[in-house]
Amino acid sequence: MNIQEKLLYIQAKVKAPKNLYNSFGKYSYRNAEGILEAVKPFLDEMKCTLTISDEIVAVGDRIYVKANATLWDTEKIDVIAVSAYAREAEAKKGMDDSQVTGTASSYARKYALNGLFLLDDTKDADTDEYAKQTGKKKEEEPPTQYASEAHIKTIKIMAEKAQQPLDKICKKPIEELTADEATQIILWLKNKLGE
Repeated sequence: MNIQEKLLYIQAKVKAPKNLYNSFGKYSYRNAEGILEAVKPFLDEMKCTLTISDEIVAVGDRIYVKANATLWDTEKIDVIAVSAYAREAEAKKGMDDSQVTGTASSYARKYALNGLFLLDDTKDADTDEYAKQTGKKKEEEPPTQYASEAHIKTIKIMAEKAQQPLDKICKKPIEELTADEATQIILWLKNKLGE
């Protein structure tokens, strides 16, 4: 496996839940430590190492922390790196200068890891923040029910009996059908077969 294939495997497997809660903002979130904890078993499995480093970058009169997350393939000595920036606040109430830099470093590292491992960082759908961003609450939209294996198997068998190609009866891949769409197709095929 090359480094891209190893990264693809890790991206597909890693689950880094938002296990921390901000009671002031009323939303769940993840931090860099949580991401690292989720990634470590896959690094070992894929014979990779991960390093994170920071650089201080001045842009005009502002100071940014640039975090670099680098995935190293120990078998083929190859790397993939992602960087992210976070700006230091000019002043943060109750923090000394090192704490301000540390906060920017934590943010930048988290976003570099999010980018490397394809972790989204949107607000959780059941928070007030989600409602503010989207204008709707989660309860307004029930989760999509996808076609079960039984639906899919039934459609395939009936389509074959009716001599109907799947790509003609399904407007999308059969695995992406909703339960309602699958039911409609089954009813149509039953009608076609005179059942």
